[in-house]
Amino acid sequence: MSDIVNWLNGYVWSPVLVYLLLGIGLMYSILTRFVQVRYFIEMIKLIFEGGGSKAGVNSFQSLALSLGGRIGVGNIAGVATAISLGGPGAVFWMWFAAFLGSATSFVEITLTQVYKSKIDGEYRGGIPFYIEKGLNMRWFAVVSAILTLFVMGFLWPGVQANTVALALNDAFGITPIITGIFVVIFLGTIIFGGLKRIAKYSEIVVPFMASGYVLMCVIILTLNYAKIPSVLSLIFNSAFSLDATFGGIIGAAIAWGVQRGIYANGAGLGSETFESGCVEVSHPAKQGLVQAFSVYIDTFLICTSTAFMILVTGMYDVKPEGMEPITNKLGNVAPSMYTQLAVDSVFPQFGAGFLAIALLFFCFTTLTSYYYKAETTLAYLRQYLKIKSIWPNHLLKVTLLATVLYGSVKTAATVWAMGDLGTGALAWLNLTVVFFLTKTALKVLKDYEMQKKKGEDPVFDPVKLGIKGADFWEKEYGKVEQDIPAKQDKLSV
Repeated sequence: MSDIVNWLNGYVWSPVLVYLLLGIGLMYSILTRFVQVRYFIEMIKLIFEGGGSKAGVNSFQSLALSLGGRIGVGNIAGVATAISLGGPGAVFWMWFAAFLGSATSFVEITLTQVYKSKIDGEYRGGIPFYIEKGLNMRWFAVVSAILTLFVMGFLWPGVQANTVALALNDAFGITPIITGIFVVIFLGTIIFGGLKRIAKYSEIVVPFMASGYVLMCVIILTLNYAKIPSVLSLIFNSAFSLDATFGGIIGAAIAWGVQRGIYANGAGLGSETFESGCVEVSHPAKQGLVQAFSVYIDTFLICTSTAFMILVTGMYDVKPEGMEPITNKLGNVAPSMYTQLAVDSVFPQFGAGFLAIALLFFCFTTLTSYYYKAETTLAYLRQYLKIKSIWPNHLLKVTLLATVLYGSVKTAATVWAMGDLGTGALAWLNLTVVFFLTKTALKVLKDYEMQKKKGEDPVFDPVKLGIKGADFWEKEYGKVEQDIPAKQDKLSV
């Protein structure tokens, strides 16, 4: 199986995709006049705006849900892998991809809100919804829903479970199968509780786990403050082929920095659109700005924390694919263990345990996020197939839990290859769709800016803007949710 996955990755993750991700991000940065910079303060304010209801959640809960999906193994093991395969310069390209990607994220999330629906009394949105309503291509929307369901339910969960199993085995000697069973039991209690329980769990756990992880980083950097200037110099010199040791692998630095960075923050993949579809806001651009900010939190805060801990302590090797190792200080140590070694080098007998527990929290929040995304696409498919029974939802839960158990005991190389395949497939799909809906997103941004200039609290009116397919905003918005009985919002046919 691993041979097939690796073969497919060779096509999916060609250099074309790497530069497409950067190019699309640059295009949206220019077209929106760098919305990710101009509205930075506004992004922070909007996080705490917007109320929830029986049908949806507020902006902060959505941010927590999204960060729960973004902040995970990609921020720890993913960053370490990028450094291992692309050298320290990969960190710069991770930053660069995130800066441009925040503009892409604004566009895709804005489109999500424009074309969201109300299904079974809950707000839903994401890639399939804006394909059908925005492009009027229902067959393509169904294909995207099936692909997303496959990625979230089968390809991605194993990466999270495998990394946690390895970490707990290293720290406490717990066998992977025991870890897998524990994760399955606890995860089951969460996902069987529905959206509200998932949102509440993320709202409580995400700020706690993220702040604890960053605090550990701050302590380590404070104890090694004298090395920070040299680490920054190493990152930039390696990124632009100016470093004697790592400068010769600039291509790998760009490729792995972008690939692992996108896996961590999700910008451009469409994977973060689903949480944003369930938010109750008065204008789509508001949620677009909130999620653009979450890319900053994920990459510039969490990923950077990981990278600096690894580089400042020197707990890494650089072993580009198809080449002899450039450094081999640690021997045959998996890159996913670099962060644990970094913390352990400063706090002996503590680092391994701390990182294992942190990864456990990261794993749970990410897996709950994957389930929500998969459930949303399943809701779309059930509506398309006119399936009223909830047995597909139960089957999805069982499949996800089985995948988690499977990933816990497989080799790291296999599950990471599967994860990369899912990331690349989603990127090709979503970037193509979003490109053709660019005009709509820019209309929405312009409308938001005009209302803000008038001193108004922006309210979205798709009819006024000539945007078709925004059924929710035409028929449902403005009603008091507590008085609306649960009913399905009919998608266009």
